[in-house]
Amino acid sequence: MDQRLKTAALLAAAIILPDQVTKAVIQQKYALWSSESVIPGFFNMVHVLNKGAAFGFLNSPDTNWQIWFFVAVTCAAVGFIYYLLTTANQGDRFFIWGLGLILGGALGNLIDRLRTGFVVDFLDFYIGTYHWPAFNVADIAISCGAFAVLISMYQQNRRARPTPAKPTAVQ
Repeated sequence: MDQRLKTAALLAAAIILPDQVTKAVIQQKYALWSSESVIPGFFNMVHVLNKGAAFGFLNSPDTNWQIWFFVAVTCAAVGFIYYLLTTANQGDRFFIWGLGLILGGALGNLIDRLRTGFVVDFLDFYIGTYHWPAFNVADIAISCGAFAVLISMYQQNRRARPTPAKPTAVQ
């Protein structure tokens, strides 16, 4: 197996395992829709289910179509990530690591969707009455992976830019 694929697969596995373990612990320890204050005024552990995507996008408990939609989107994304990995520059670590993190997060949430039809979210950060949407380890990996891919793209763009010619001294 190609080193790029090995690296991404190891990173994905390193995300899937803690993602699934933390979700299982939350499901065992907390009743559905419960909340426990960890840092008052800032952070709660919660047990919520999400049929939608990040930040509750398309999260409607009254419908089921979005489950299969996100399963299909995730499968397409996995195929696209595989393609990107096989064509990536071997030395572009941020890109390869970023894709591995995104892959692990996507597969972690896909496991939930296929197993239960929902994604388990449990990290709830807030200030006052403003709550950031609850999320999980897989979501953290996807966000960090996307950031790493953006860094890689920025670096590639900087390397590809021609350096401006220096003015010559007039004599």
